[in-house]
Amino acid sequence: MLRVVEEVLEAQPTIEGAGVHLRRAFGHREVPRLDPFLLLDDFRSENPAEYVAGFPWHPHRGIETVTYMLDGRVDHEDSLGNKGSIGPGDVQWMTSGSGIIHQEMPRMGDSRMGGFQLWVNLPRNRKMSEPGYQEVVNGRIPEAVPARGVRARVIAGETGGVRGPVREISVQPEFLDLRLESRTEYTHPTPVGHTSFGYLLEGNASFDPEGTDRVDNGNLVLFGPGTGVRMRAGERGARLLLVSGKPLKEPVAWWGPIVMTNRKELEQAVEEYQNGTFLHHRRAPAPADPSTSADPNPTDT
Repeated sequence: MLRVVEEVLEAQPTIEGAGVHLRRAFGHREVPRLDPFLLLDDFRSENPAEYVAGFPWHPHRGIETVTYMLDGRVDHEDSLGNKGSIGPGDVQWMTSGSGIIHQEMPRMGDSRMGGFQLWVNLPRNRKMSEPGYQEVVNGRIPEAVPARGVRARVIAGETGGVRGPVREISVQPEFLDLRLESRTEYTHPTPVGHTSFGYLLEGNASFDPEGTDRVDNGNLVLFGPGTGVRMRAGERGARLLLVSGKPLKEPVAWWGPIVMTNRKELEQAVEEYQNGTFLHHRRAPAPADPSTSADPNPTDT
């Protein structure tokens, strides 16, 4: 059974970090409809004033953050000792587990910045696990041709006999960057029971059997249950992120970049961050006030 379109969400402008202008495809208000996913931000911009302030030191606990770059470069550093730069086509998949403090700062001199950050929830039994980090450079991400007129960069999961380099993730994700040539029709198989969505990056596409529901760049399509997603690119072709993952079906207690399963766990995490005992591994530079992070108020969902 093919998945039908349950909802189309238009990415909304917002400001995060130290003043970064971005568009949020979904966030706190959409939980738990996209379980196990929590947030997707689109930070494409040609105006340095909209992104140069970046994301200074801030904490994460209980989630994974996935940063996928299209343009420009971002310098990063964290309390695990990781330090480097990610650029066009690179992926950073960070598992915060029991706690990590990091910063992400756009490199000066780039006139165009572009990419996406996806937040993936961790199951209750892994929220206090050891933090981890996977960085995959552009050249290590394989490309599949699952059908004529279709190309897929396979970041996680498997398609067309090609397996992505990001592995051993709790929610068994599939993360694809798909390109469809003009008017190409393609049906992509998806795991039964997994949440699945697509986010249009370029051009437009339709996803209903009649081909009448044209979805444009900057819109997210949430699919219902089924075994596959049917898509048809418009005249200009289409490019989209296609993502799926196994729902956790667990409660969510959310305070900015800290996501736990109940208010008690959340309050403990906030208290540890405020009194300097947040990190359960090694020490990091003194962090900034986390009030600049997304959704700063404690919330149960």
